[in-house]
Amino acid sequence: MNKPLTIIILALTFIFTAKSGDAQDRQLFDGGMMAHTGYMHCTFDEIGYEAKGMCFGLGGVLRFHIGNHFRIGGEGYVSTLRQMKNGSYIRTGCGGVTADAYWRFGRWIPYFGVTAGGGKTSALLMFDGSTDDWETEAEVVMHNSPFFFVTPNVGVEFLLTESVHLTMKVDRLFNVSKAEMPTGVRVYLGFVFAH
Repeated sequence: MNKPLTIIILALTFIFTAKSGDAQDRQLFDGGMMAHTGYMHCTFDEIGYEAKGMCFGLGGVLRFHIGNHFRIGGEGYVSTLRQMKNGSYIRTGCGGVTADAYWRFGRWIPYFGVTAGGGKTSALLMFDGSTDDWETEAEVVMHNSPFFFVTPNVGVEFLLTESVHLTMKVDRLFNVSKAEMPTGVRVYLGFVFAH
């Protein structure tokens, strides 16, 4: 067995078996799905086009609890920014490692953290024509580009039950690579299932 896989297995074993006397009071991991929207913008210098508007998307998160105030795991989301009202779009898919600090006050759990990772932007821009017909369009641009990102975030969970939490968060997507991609503020709403 290779060394990185051995380390991962040992770390997961430690996380799942590290139950102390207060194990009933804390959760070991959580995960869930969230829908999001927000305002994003980007300038594609190669074609002189400025993209901006409201994005919509879905994604999910899985986090392992370390102690009573820290979580680490992974999350991924896809955001679609529609353009020109003719079927054009810019789709940003990204995922990475996430970590946050949290505190519990009764049924409320405020938290703040950061996610870092990579992804790909796919742009399909139709400057003339429509996706409603079956005609060949002459002025269409399609481009894919990988990127790296960092997203600081802040949020709050409300415990519907000990196992089901309603969560809302806000993040700011920052591009830390040379790729052209939409960036901006997004608001998330969804459910987290804790164990």
